[in-house]
Amino acid sequence: MKEIYVSDPHGQYDQLIANLAMVRQNVLHGFEDCLHFIGDVYDRGPCPDLVMEELLRQPTIDVQWGNHDIVWLGAALGQPACVANVVRICARYNNLNILKQVYGIDLTPLFYLAKYAYKDIPCDLFVPKESGDLGDEERRAIARGQKAMAIIQFKIEAKISRENPDFNLERRNLLHCIDYEKRLVTIEGAEYDMLDINLPTVDRDDPYKLTKEEQEVLDHLVREFTNCAKLQRHIMLFLERGSLYKIDGNMLLFHACVPMNPDGTLMEVEMGGQKYKGRALFDAVDARVRSVLTATGPERKRALDVLWYLWLGEGSPLFAKSKMATFELYFCSDKNIRKEKKNAFYSLLDNEEALDTIFRDFGMNPATSHMVCGHTPIKVKDGEDPVKCDGKVIMIDGGMSKAYQGTSGIAGFTLVSQNEKLTLVSHQPVQASSAHARELK
Repeated sequence: MKEIYVSDPHGQYDQLIANLAMVRQNVLHGFEDCLHFIGDVYDRGPCPDLVMEELLRQPTIDVQWGNHDIVWLGAALGQPACVANVVRICARYNNLNILKQVYGIDLTPLFYLAKYAYKDIPCDLFVPKESGDLGDEERRAIARGQKAMAIIQFKIEAKISRENPDFNLERRNLLHCIDYEKRLVTIEGAEYDMLDINLPTVDRDDPYKLTKEEQEVLDHLVREFTNCAKLQRHIMLFLERGSLYKIDGNMLLFHACVPMNPDGTLMEVEMGGQKYKGRALFDAVDARVRSVLTATGPERKRALDVLWYLWLGEGSPLFAKSKMATFELYFCSDKNIRKEKKNAFYSLLDNEEALDTIFRDFGMNPATSHMVCGHTPIKVKDGEDPVKCDGKVIMIDGGMSKAYQGTSGIAGFTLVSQNEKLTLVSHQPVQASSAHARELK
């Protein structure tokens, strides 16, 4: 068998194609029997639709869901907070053309609201990244739209967290914690300076209530996402050929992490009144994601809300952090409160006993098994090794997207399995047209 494992292109189609072509020509000398895709098609890069078309063309492929894939899945199926996150992120990274031109999502009501509600309101903190190609007025318009969308997001997320107390996310609702007179916000019992208190659509007496115009924008966007045939066709790949994890021989494939406690034990996560850990957690999550296709009424709403939780919940195997610090990144000057602490899994990557606990829980032989995951770009430029614990873990997020190449120093990894050997190939940006192959066994 000849198999390829890739992850995290984040819409960087040109780099993905170059990486696959190089491996097929110089390492495999032909095509693989199966492509294993370890998540994160969407966000950051400009062409996620072309990545999806490439995946759909593959004759034999399996996909392990990434956190960015899950939030787009939720948006496509009409989960309001997922819609808000997707639109906000596209605005933040100057990728609104993906929505407007690729998927035909009409953003007119959002920008109409932003133009008038935020007309004379400072939005400097919301200027999109990588926006040097934009004129001043377009840049200001996107900044206003991003700010308007962020506030809608914070409001609707508060409602969903209240409706799902087992998510343990109500502590992340911060609009009511703002002291406008002192320009402070109270987070986790401490006060922090606010960089911006100009929030014209926030009612200080009822901060999580959507205005009539905000509700109309949100309803319109939900309709646009759910009625987009092209997006629905792309997203169905995740449900038809994807899963939260896969056991492929002696390879355990998943996107981010198996949630763990600092002592190396499996972390329990509550979902729907029951507690799960390890493989039982993965199976429960997988089943809940798939239930969105068959559930109706309150059960379907709950399943959609789980998709949002998987995007940013502390116990999510796809998120793997203590919090999603979106509010702090926008509004707080103190960088310490912006930190998103990684799950203990990442501090245990060289702890053989902890990793063997995971393998045994998944019914695998610790002596011969490997985990293959992505999610976190490996800082190759700083000397970080993607191969952990003598090969028990192989982390294949090498920063394929241009947005992460500065972090990793390369342009992605490709893991190749053939003739009972594993080879990890590290790639350079397409214009450099070079790569380095490392045999692992």
